Amino acid sequence: MLRHWARLRRGLPCFVTPRNRAQGTIPPTGVPQRFSHKLQGNSPAWLVTSEKSKDWAVPNPSWSQEMMIQFNRFMEMTKDGRWRKLPSYRSYSDHLPEGLQKEELQSQKRRLFLRNIDREGMGFEYAMFMNLSEKRVAAVFQMGPYLEGPSGFTHGGAIATVLDSMVGSSVFSVSRRIVTANLNINYRSPVALGSVVLVDSRVDKIEGRKFFASGEMRSTDGQTLHAEATGLFIELQPQKETDSSSSP
Repeated sequence: MLRHWARLRRGLPCFVTPRNRAQGTIPPTGVPQRFSHKLQGNSPAWLVTSEKSKDWAVPNPSWSQEMMIQFNRFMEMTKDGRWRKLPSYRSYSDHLPEGLQKEELQSQKRRLFLRNIDREGMGFEYAMFMNLSEKRVAAVFQMGPYLEGPSGFTHGGAIATVLDSMVGSSVFSVSRRIVTANLNINYRSPVALGSVVLVDSRVDKIEGRKFFASGEMRSTDGQTLHAEATGLFIELQPQKETDSSSSP
């Protein structure tokens, strides 16, 4: 595990991929252009890129200097093709291929929980990256002031939300037809509001329809373990998934 964090923490140059595909650098305090992230050949269907919706997993003026540094380190890791940045839209329906999008899911009132705050920087600011061959999803998160629990620190429920989303995303990289059966979280150290953390998640084992996965949240220098989680996910059988989607 330490070698994974060492790779994420390497001092890499600031690098991002502009929409015009020209390579360039962005200073940590700069305002970047929009990004384009296309599917790779073996990517699951749920990782579809929408041309109509805004990708919120890109820098905005609320991002701190540390957030920009970590984001650019992750972007550097995408250059060899093993890692790719995941788009993040406001609605679940925007993550579905056009043929699977349902009209009732396209309501403007629907929001993914991590994207349910309109003001930039006040809630969850994040970008996720996937390594499909390793069944891993890693991310950089900035915890906004609307996530307060104890005075000056992030609410434990917000930390649980991050870990639930990350561990689930690593399983989604293998199978989209899964539900959470169990999630255990150990809190190790509080997370100050406004701080930036790194989250790493992975699929540890697959037994038939059972997926065992885990994840952890650390400080950007890798020295402080804030929280860790383990989860059990069950892959739905096709008939059960159909029945569930058709029920009122």
